[in-house]
Amino acid sequence: MLADGELPPREAARAETHLAACWECRTRKQELETAISEFVRFQRSSFKSTTPADGPKALLRARVAQQADIHSHSGLLFFLGPKLGWAALLLILISGLTPLIWRQIVPERPLQPVPSTVPNPSLTPGATVLLSQPALCREFNVNNKFVPVALQKKVFAEYGIRGAEPGAYEIDYLITPALGGADDIHNLWPESNRMALWNAHVKDALEDRLRAMVCGGQLDLHVAQRDISTNWIEAYKKYFHTDRPLHGNQQSGRNRF
Repeated sequence: MLADGELPPREAARAETHLAACWECRTRKQELETAISEFVRFQRSSFKSTTPADGPKALLRARVAQQADIHSHSGLLFFLGPKLGWAALLLILISGLTPLIWRQIVPERPLQPVPSTVPNPSLTPGATVLLSQPALCREFNVNNKFVPVALQKKVFAEYGIRGAEPGAYEIDYLITPALGGADDIHNLWPESNRMALWNAHVKDALEDRLRAMVCGGQLDLHVAQRDISTNWIEAYKKYFHTDRPLHGNQQSGRNRF
């Protein structure tokens, strides 16, 4: 009513005083005025016979006259009274116009990507450091490397993930540092912790198995790096000789980050 100039002077002054001290109400008032402006602009473009001086209510009447029988709406006005009747009619009209107005006021949110068990190869092909097998196997605590927060944010942005719930993802190395993986964005991806089957814990078990085989002389380092970066799920099946994750692997993983 304040926006339409329908409040008595004393109440209007009280409302303006409140708005001066309440940013939330000012924001709501701005949103309402924007919506009304869009509504009026739409109406004026749709009904050329109605002049701008007629005002929003005259535009509303024109819309009502075109949409339905005037007698049924007159009955509604009589039954509800002038103010409630016009409010009801306004709701009827806005129900059809809301999608048009809303798309202009509020941009559509991008859909959150569906969690994947393997990274996008165009974003995360894998990256390694030049390190020999003996030098690699002399290193300890290589699985406890921390990915800086700024780099984690870049990885989420690359994959189009915004506003993820805490604990929903783990920024993981495709080729683990325990196998010579580099601290490079091309070697990092947001691995889902919510996947029931092929989750981060299962991949951790594969990484431990491959490092043990490399350092035990059973597997060439470059072969291990190639297999885990090409498709870590297929590598798991290959080196654990199973088509499904072992039960212990699904639960006893590392929490690196």
